[in-house]
Amino acid sequence: MNITQRTEQFTGRDNYPTRLKDAERVTPRADPVLWRDWSDTAPISQAQARDYDSNGYLICNDLFSKGEIDRLIEVSADLRANGQHIRTEDVVTEPGSDAVRTIFRLDEHSPLFARLAADTRLIDVARFLLDDEVYLHQSRLNYKPGFIGKEFYWHSDFETWHAEDGLPRMRAVSASILLTDNSALNGPLLLIPGSHRHFIACQGETPDANHKTSLKQQKVGVPSEAVLERLTKEAGLEAATGPAGTVVFFECNTLHASNSNVTPFPRSNAFFVYNAMSNQPVAPFAARAPRPAFLASRGAPQPIAPVRGDLTEA
Repeated sequence: MNITQRTEQFTGRDNYPTRLKDAERVTPRADPVLWRDWSDTAPISQAQARDYDSNGYLICNDLFSKGEIDRLIEVSADLRANGQHIRTEDVVTEPGSDAVRTIFRLDEHSPLFARLAADTRLIDVARFLLDDEVYLHQSRLNYKPGFIGKEFYWHSDFETWHAEDGLPRMRAVSASILLTDNSALNGPLLLIPGSHRHFIACQGETPDANHKTSLKQQKVGVPSEAVLERLTKEAGLEAATGPAGTVVFFECNTLHASNSNVTPFPRSNAFFVYNAMSNQPVAPFAARAPRPAFLASRGAPQPIAPVRGDLTEA
């Protein structure tokens, strides 16, 4: 699809009906994956752009120095240890435990992570992939403590953001910054390559205040086992592993999950969801009311001004 063929603004039509009463439905996506054609001025290589377009994710190494990652790890540990001082609605605990599972609005709770969210090493990639200025739709710090860290079940972020937040189009990308070593053992991010090219319209209406339970265990807005089996049989299954400091950019509609962590080795990741300025949320497409602000930025967000330089000097 050429850039000249791409519609820039939401037209009011729902291209992705979901939370259906009758049955699950699988349809081709109606939006580009790469919103900008690659050129030699892009912040990623042509091969990386092709991989992202084909697979729906991109794993980048060595974007940040060891000193920068060490500082991020230190601050993330402090945030978790002092979770009782963070707004209650921003903290989600593990099912059946008081252990911190997620801290939302990460950029508001830490100047260092706010600086990270604006770093050109992340922003430039997001702006290239989406061909637009970007803002944070959501930010969070995910912990998966050793022995008790529970799974995140299979889902497409876009399906939830469309149904419950009102994001019109597939024009967002998540950046996951690994703050611990992520191996095949301690519950890493799992992805189905190529799944972003299908939209899974899920069966089952959205309950009121669905987020109150879905943040601990998602049951609504998830694909059926039959669809998951079919897609993995076609394209396989990949684990986004790597040492602390690895960055995983994954397309908003890529199906992903993670296993429980029964090892002694904790896993933690910072997530920044970059949404195109032209893709700001409207009324939810399959919920009575939008989710709270800590889950989805609404109103009149300002584009992020990119910042260069060493994070430790911020």
